This record gives sequence, C-alpha cells and structure tokens, in this order.
Amino acid sequence: MGAKLGTSIRNIGRELYHKKVLYLMLVPAVVFFIIFSYIPMPGAYVAFVDFNIKKGIFASPFIGLQNFEFLIRNGDLWNITRNTLLYNLVFLGLGNIIQIVFAIMISEIGSKVFKRFSQSVILLPHFISFVIVGFFAFNLFNYDYGFVNNIIVSMGGEKHEFYSDPGIWKYIIVAFNIWKGTGYGMIVYLATITGISEDIYEAAYIDGATKWKRIRYITLPMLKPTFILLLLFGLGGILRGSFDLFYNLIGTNSVLYPQTDIIDTYVFRCLVGNFNFSLGAAVGFYQSLFGLILVLTVNLIVRKIDAEYALF
Repeated sequence: MGAKLGTSIRNIGRELYHKKVLYLMLVPAVVFFIIFSYIPMPGAYVAFVDFNIKKGIFASPFIGLQNFEFLIRNGDLWNITRNTLLYNLVFLGLGNIIQIVFAIMISEIGSKVFKRFSQSVILLPHFISFVIVGFFAFNLFNYDYGFVNNIIVSMGGEKHEFYSDPGIWKYIIVAFNIWKGTGYGMIVYLATITGISEDIYEAAYIDGATKWKRIRYITLPMLKPTFILLLLFGLGGILRGSFDLFYNLIGTNSVLYPQTDIIDTYVFRCLVGNFNFSLGAAVGFYQSLFGLILVLTVNLIVRKIDAEYALF
C-alpha cells in the first residue's frame, strides 16, 4: 500500500514538473474561482434567515423556507423565472443560429480586405457599452421626439407609446441582444470553419457539389460539435439574464415589468430598492440550483444521444 502511494506521488510530481508551464497557466483561473465562487458559498445561508445587518448572517433568526414561500405565494418567482427562461432560450437558440449564418457568410467572401472589413463592422457593436445601447433605444422609441415615431408621423400614422407597451419590448430586447452579440459569438464558429481542411471542400467540388451542398454536407456537420458545446455552456447560465441589457433598456419602468422583469433585475431591486438581502439571496440560490439541475439533465440527455458531445 505504501509503495503504491509513493509511486502515485512520484508520478504526480513528474507530471507537474514536465507540464509545469501549463499548470502555472491554470493558477489564475483556480484562484479566481476559489475567491469568488467557493469562499462565498456559506453566504447562501442568508436565503434561509431573516437577515439583520447588525447581527450578521449566522446570528440572524433562522426562518427556513419562508423567503421561498413568499416568492411563490405572490407570483413573482413564476413571472421572473418564465421571463428569464424564455428570453435566454431565444438568445441562445436564435443567437447561435444567426452567428452560424454570419460565420458562413463571412467565410465565403473571396476578398480578404472586404472579409476583414465585414467582420470588423459586425463585431463593432460588441464593444459598445450597454449604457449607450439604452441611449440608442431611448432616442429610437421616445414618444415625443423618437426616430421611430417621427417616421410613423411622416408616413401619416399616429405616434405609439412604446414605453407603455410591454408586449413590444420582448422583440426590441431580443433585437438589441442579437445585434450586440452576433459579431463576438460568430468568432468561435468562424475559427471552426477556418480549421476545416480545404482538401475536403476541393474533393466535394471535384465530385460536383455546389456551394450550398458543400455548406450543408461539410460546413454545418463540422460546426455541430461546437454548437452543442456552446449550447451546453449557455444552458448552465440560462437563469442568469443579461442585467446590463435589461436594466439600461427598461430601467425602473414598472409598466414593462410583466414582460421584461428577469431574475437579475428583481434581485437588484430587492437589494438596492428594498434592502431585502434574504429575499435576494433566496432568488439567487434558486437561480443557481435550477441552473445546476438543468445542466446535469441536458448533459445526461446529450450523453444518451451521443456520448462524444457530452461535457462529462
């Protein structure tokens, strides 16, 4: 037993020595997750107490699941969960499809100068602050002097009060999210396409395959593993909405909350507006637990369909 243990330790030491550079590169990521993910874990206890800032987390009275019961009873939990899930599913599904389309279109451009220019133009919105995005939206949809209402009036129509119409904002939010994220998201797919051997395309061309058939039977199947991997990673955070996007577009307009309120904005209001730390922690705990169960479930389904594409 002792000999086996000694051999294992020597093997580990040899592995660390020969690949020390690779392991040193992992250190910042490991330290980051220890500090910001593992050390704060005991703070989840706040969700089960009536938090009193003077008493601290562990001295505050324990109330069990009352915070969760309150969320379920007043209907807030269902509304914010539904909104967060639906928005993120659209962001994830539609976003990846559009990223694939743009990546294929960019890869098919013959001119290197025009290809780089097109990629830069599509990528540019990613670097625009969400505060600026909110400013754009306000100037587009403002009732008094918004660009869209000016166009409607010039065409003989009547102004529309966008900031009092919750139904239309789900389309506006999705449009801004796709516009801002497509350029950055397509980089991964573009890198995958670049890595496909040209010999495969040349063989298909010699066999008489058209450009559409080469895309359909070569490019798209080659992108499948990348798509599934990004899908699984995205599902892990499907209950973590884009707070910057929603807050800067909607702000504190409670009229739009039924269609636009997500978990992140709800938690923000609990902490900043109402100073209800326990309720915010309860929502955050529910968010993390639901995300974990979802990732494990989807990974299990993927493993049963094709184990090669599963995360673990």
